[in-house]
Amino acid sequence: MDNKELIQEHCCTKRLNFLIGSGASRGAIPLMGHFSSFGDKANEELLKYVKEISKKTLLHCKGEKCKPPIKLIEILKIFRVSNVYTKFIESLVQCLLNVNSRTIPRSVNIFTTNYDLFLECAIDKVLRTQNFVCNDGARGYFTKVLDWTNFNRVVAYKGINDNYNYELPLVNLIKPHGSVNWKREKENVLITPNVCDDPFVVPPTGIESRDTFLTNYFYEMLRVFQLELEKPQSVLIVIGFSFQDSHIAKMVRRAIQNPELRVYIFAYSDNAIDNIRKNLGVSESDSRLIIWGPKNFESNPLTLKEVTKILFDKKQGDN
Repeated sequence: MDNKELIQEHCCTKRLNFLIGSGASRGAIPLMGHFSSFGDKANEELLKYVKEISKKTLLHCKGEKCKPPIKLIEILKIFRVSNVYTKFIESLVQCLLNVNSRTIPRSVNIFTTNYDLFLECAIDKVLRTQNFVCNDGARGYFTKVLDWTNFNRVVAYKGINDNYNYELPLVNLIKPHGSVNWKREKENVLITPNVCDDPFVVPPTGIESRDTFLTNYFYEMLRVFQLELEKPQSVLIVIGFSFQDSHIAKMVRRAIQNPELRVYIFAYSDNAIDNIRKNLGVSESDSRLIIWGPKNFESNPLTLKEVTKILFDKKQGDN
């Protein structure tokens, strides 16, 4: 069985988890290094940029035109990245439909440290044409309050005469570093339909672990991550994430002690493999954690677009 066959089989037969980092959105949002010239204001400038891109992404998602001034190249970048995320969600939902819900849940956990809204917009688009459930951890109708206990849900269709139950595909969207559409209100975190002026996020300061664990909401999100990786027959697929977040790297190191867990990391380039392994602090000999680069699939750089093809495209050589 080659690498592509292996990962495709595990997508349909294992408890599926994704960890998606900033590299997945790099076509529209530069990586943190791009803002290093701003010095102490680098995080502030990054958040400002993400907020602006997210506002335009929402307009694109709703079919509304962005108000000028906006450059055509920026519109094209948002359009392309948005379409890549949409294709990823479409393919993922179709994969879940092939899961035998009598053996494993027909669900997937998407953990992302990104606080842009590309995933939310992609899910919204796919929900218009496909029947699945998205769970972002919120409870409430007009006022959506974040609560980590809401991720422990299963949704099913029931026959009119109670003669069958059909489990719907479930996508859990879990954002341990917050989101530009989250805001703090007293003792709650609210999930809003818009980009907030002062969003509730953990900036990439290099001390995320301190910020994260001092804030109960982020701690609980990461606790969900850890608990999911401890379950039997679990797989974690990592895209666009280099593990510079030391607290998440530590959790993955601990999680691979679970003999049934498999971790597959897609490195953007072959040169990035050694850096990821160094950040994780794991040896090449550990078969429970595999880092793949483009050469392993005779592929272009492993962007979200390329990884989506590897994971879900059954026909060799399709574009």
